[in-house]
Amino acid sequence: MLSKTHTKYIQSLAHKKFRDEHGLFIAEGPKVVMDLLNSRKFLCKEVFALEAWISEHRKVLSAFPGIAIEPVKDFELSKISSLSTANAVLAVFEKREHPVHIETRGRITLALDTIQDPGNLGTIIRIADWFGVENIVCSTGCTDMYNAKVVQSSMGSLGRVNVMYTDLVAWLNENSQVKIYAATLEGKDVKTVSLTEGIIVIGNEANGVSVEVMKLVSEKITIPGTGKAESLNAAVAAGIILSHVK
Repeated sequence: MLSKTHTKYIQSLAHKKFRDEHGLFIAEGPKVVMDLLNSRKFLCKEVFALEAWISEHRKVLSAFPGIAIEPVKDFELSKISSLSTANAVLAVFEKREHPVHIETRGRITLALDTIQDPGNLGTIIRIADWFGVENIVCSTGCTDMYNAKVVQSSMGSLGRVNVMYTDLVAWLNENSQVKIYAATLEGKDVKTVSLTEGIIVIGNEANGVSVEVMKLVSEKITIPGTGKAESLNAAVAAGIILSHVK
């Protein structure tokens, strides 16, 4: 049985302030939890799960002897879950230090300029994983990668893609040895661009790529449309552009 104190502590991790204070975040659902466990990228501290799930995964869990495993009932999971419908398992993981340096030569790197919707960030992480992009660099104005909605919508890809936060303008200046592409509404057709190396910048959902970042861009690229929609969702745009990487 979960104590009131423990319940409140886990619930507090839904807020960035307490995630930062404790250096922890939560992940929910069998696939997300197992993918993060198997990636060994994040240290798992606690697992709260239904008895049936624990029994089914006992062999896998035994490979992680340091994890505190707590059997809980459905109603207890509902209390600590951030989902509208609680899943069979919730785990608490340690946040990790962001890499201080990533290699940008000979590969494609995604840079996100003030992406604020958690669902978008999580989906972009998942898309990057699908297309083999290892690194995502976020401006400090981006939503928190450890937000429960980001973790959930990444569907375990958070364990395979490096995500770092930094002053994006300064970082782009430091990495100007490779081409910097910006996804815009008016640019060169992405199908005609040879995307083999460089940094692709995806801008804010409402305002696009900031003026400061745009000053550092080598080439603007666009996804041509034939309909009447004003623009594409940021995650959708990232997916289409990455599908043209050669």
